[in-house]
Amino acid sequence: MMQYRRLGASGLKVSQLCLGCMSYGKGKWHSEWTLSEEDSLPFFQRALDAGINFFDTANAYGEGASEQVVGRVIRDLAPRDDLVIATKFFGPTGRGPNDRGASRKHIMAAVDASLKRLGTDYIDLYQIHRWDYETPFEETAQALDDIVRAGKVRYIGASSMFAWQFAKALAIQERNGWARFTSMQPQYNLVYREEEREMLPLCRDAGVGVIPWSPLARGFLAGNRSRDGGGDTARAKGDKWARDLYFRDDDFVVQERLAEVAAARGVPPMQVALAWIASRPGITAPIIGATKLYQLDEAIAALSLELSADEVARLEEPYQPHPVLGFS
Repeated sequence: MMQYRRLGASGLKVSQLCLGCMSYGKGKWHSEWTLSEEDSLPFFQRALDAGINFFDTANAYGEGASEQVVGRVIRDLAPRDDLVIATKFFGPTGRGPNDRGASRKHIMAAVDASLKRLGTDYIDLYQIHRWDYETPFEETAQALDDIVRAGKVRYIGASSMFAWQFAKALAIQERNGWARFTSMQPQYNLVYREEEREMLPLCRDAGVGVIPWSPLARGFLAGNRSRDGGGDTARAKGDKWARDLYFRDDDFVVQERLAEVAAARGVPPMQVALAWIASRPGITAPIIGATKLYQLDEAIAALSLELSADEVARLEEPYQPHPVLGFS
């Protein structure tokens, strides 16, 4: 049975699994493995049937096509107020110099465009996708506060950045009485645990919910990657970014340990990897992606898997420090 957790210190209740929507909606970006609108809808129905109410997309996914698919879900599959819709801004949405980033001009244009594609008059969680080094954060924070006060957005969140940047952002928001970040979306999984050093303790102390992206390391922890690269899906074969993030020799040591623990349990490796991250202190809801229905079914099944302290220790023991990755 699906459990629901408060997102950080807010009163917003989200399912303990979030369906990531980057795979849904055809655009030029990653078109070799993203699904059409019609092929995407069964994944949302399966998620809804399992009690998932939390869906994460971004205006850059499929050049807006992903948001349009989520809009179809809002229109045809579930009452709007039963859903928690999260989207993100920052990446380029056009060729102009102001069609990207976190300036006031871009935020005001981006939120209205997302609302139109989603076919709704409010966004539950609006997130800055990356830190903007060209815009003073005071400008970004005030613009975000304005769209919250206007009723276009209910809560705001952030994604991959340094802990000092996030601490600075929270301090600026608090000092000015502006809407405060409710969530952080970092990269976090068994082969990339650098956020345990500063970001995760900061979020726990500040009452910020954590919704990790890539909890399965872009499929690496499903066990279908080799040192030669690739895998058995279209995404695995064409995912060049995954090779920049993972595929170190020590990553394969973790992958092999995960396979051992999973085999002893008699479950797929991805279930153990998800069970591990879902049980970590301060984690609200991992964001999982799926392009095959069995992947979603296995992710849902992972929520009922409880790992022993010995299993957790065995999974964590081989990890080696990594350089900071995934912030660009």
